[in-house]
Amino acid sequence: MTDNRFLPPAAALIAALLLLAPRPAAALPDLVPEIYDATLGFDDVVEKTRGELRDDSGLHNLAVAAARTEAAGYLKWTRVEEIVYFARQIGAKKLGIATCVGLIQESRLASKIFRKQGFKVVSVCCKVGSLDKSEVGLGPEERIRPGSFEPICMPLAQAEILNQRRTDLNILMGLCVGHDSLFFKRSEAPTTVLVVKDRVTGHNPVAALYGCHFYYKRLLNPAQ
Repeated sequence: MTDNRFLPPAAALIAALLLLAPRPAAALPDLVPEIYDATLGFDDVVEKTRGELRDDSGLHNLAVAAARTEAAGYLKWTRVEEIVYFARQIGAKKLGIATCVGLIQESRLASKIFRKQGFKVVSVCCKVGSLDKSEVGLGPEERIRPGSFEPICMPLAQAEILNQRRTDLNILMGLCVGHDSLFFKRSEAPTTVLVVKDRVTGHNPVAALYGCHFYYKRLLNPAQ
């Protein structure tokens, strides 16, 4: 199988589309159920959410803004540009950035871009509060560097600070798996993601999917 990490962007897109294109069931024995059958039997859910998009003005505005962003920038804009356009579509004036400490430089660049585009920006680092992991019950061996002081990430604090600053749209910059989940649960403003953390693939987690039959074959091994 082709490793799409080394293809030009257009070629990688074509390869991905070919992978998901309809084909005989025998050709995709493991993927057919997820791709073709996931929504069967959920007509009531579809009808309920259709009504919500129609009757809830907040959800309606987000859905329309998202669709307009997709239509305007499809295959033309970077994700940064899409976020700028989407923020304008929902009338956002103040953006919040919840960043990983390891992506401070990237977050500074994002803040600079968003400010140049006319937004106010509030950013909060994941290590806010500097709370040692021992205070939440983690032992010395449950650290990246066992035995040393190691502050735990505080996505709840990040979200609450941005809530207090009344941001209109929050943007995640590389929060860890699980920490992003906590942020989503606590954030009052709509939240989107600019950077998905993956320290192995240069923050390109889909590379593991493209390479699961070659470089990352271990992903398809039975769980131990």
